[in-house]
Amino acid sequence: MAGGNRRRGRLRARLAQADEPSSPPESAPASLGIREAVVGEEPSKKTCDASGSTSSSSSGCHDWEDLLENMLHQIVALISSFHDLLAFRGTCRSWRAASSSFPSVYTFTFPPLHLEPDIRHGFFNYKTKMKLVDPSKRALSLRVSGPLINPCLMRYLGCSYGYLIFSDGEHCHLHDVYTGTKVKAPKLPSNGRSSIHYGIYCGLLVAQLTSPNSHLTLLSKTSIFQWQVGANSWTEQPLVGEPILQIVFFKGQMFAMDFLQRLHTIRIVPQLSIQEVAVVWEEGMIVGMYSKPWLVVCGDMLLLVDLAVSRDLRFGFLGTFRVFRLDFSYEPAKWMKMEKLDNWALFLANDRRTPTSSCMNPERWGGKSNYIYVPMASEDSDEPWTAIEVGQPVPKTTHHMLFSYSSTVHSSRGNSLWLLPSLVYGGQQ
Repeated sequence: MAGGNRRRGRLRARLAQADEPSSPPESAPASLGIREAVVGEEPSKKTCDASGSTSSSSSGCHDWEDLLENMLHQIVALISSFHDLLAFRGTCRSWRAASSSFPSVYTFTFPPLHLEPDIRHGFFNYKTKMKLVDPSKRALSLRVSGPLINPCLMRYLGCSYGYLIFSDGEHCHLHDVYTGTKVKAPKLPSNGRSSIHYGIYCGLLVAQLTSPNSHLTLLSKTSIFQWQVGANSWTEQPLVGEPILQIVFFKGQMFAMDFLQRLHTIRIVPQLSIQEVAVVWEEGMIVGMYSKPWLVVCGDMLLLVDLAVSRDLRFGFLGTFRVFRLDFSYEPAKWMKMEKLDNWALFLANDRRTPTSSCMNPERWGGKSNYIYVPMASEDSDEPWTAIEVGQPVPKTTHHMLFSYSSTVHSSRGNSLWLLPSLVYGGQQ
């Protein structure tokens, strides 16, 4: 028992020390262009404390290294910020391996990072710096450079597994916001037309980039283009039905919602297949009349979040968030309204190509349960995001940004989004 107390005391001291602003670690990629106190890349050398000591003979070092993986996973589950995850990963190799083998990204209890790129009218300008802010460590921020690809304006296609996805008209480019890593896919099939003329509007990774099953998938109104990472060419398959609004990964499956709010499952390997999921809508549930909904994975629940809009004679249009849970115990499955999110907080953005996420017990890092965080500034706060309680009126300025007809849900009217860095996904397949 005393030994356990000493270990917990050393861990608390280490995480507290990591909270103090420090100079960038030597192994931080030069491309990060750090300008402020850094949530930096963890040291590449084997260390036994957060201060950067590399001595393998330090007292107690081997005790830390020899902790069982399941015990380390219990510690990871208690981490409440991305900054603390970096401190954990920097302890030693076995701790870094344990964080990479952590079962699921959705069990992390810290919020995504807030990213402010320069995306206007669907195009990204690489010449400007981007800012990453950890909501749980607001005093710490990170300035990162754009992908430095010509031409300077590229079409934004989405964000997946920590990578921003762009098209320059001939190629697709992936840019890891946190590490600065860039990946260039083979030239798209042209037939005399560029990718823009193909009508490609969305891109996502199927599995993280290091996985042998990783594919870059592009969606157009009529086709799905796929590039298996490492291959020399693309494949193209017809897309039958309505264009896809949003795609999420839930319990090992890829769920997609089309523009008519119909739910589908998609399989990429061994071959493309799309199957509609039979769903019953709750009586009186009207979604998508003024705006399109969001799909959000929240622990073991698949949620649908709707911005319900009503007309008020005095205040004009009023909006409130409503949340529905897909109950698979029914046959067919049924959307059930949730009055509260209990101890969960959700993170979503106007552009449906950017990932949505959730966080349990947000009070641990200073957040609020039963709130939805949108990455746009509030009039009454200096923070670059707005927190809105489920069922309460959405502020007018935020409502205007979230008010999206079908033609705008795949274009970034705002300049910010939520993002989990690629290293958070660890060694998952």
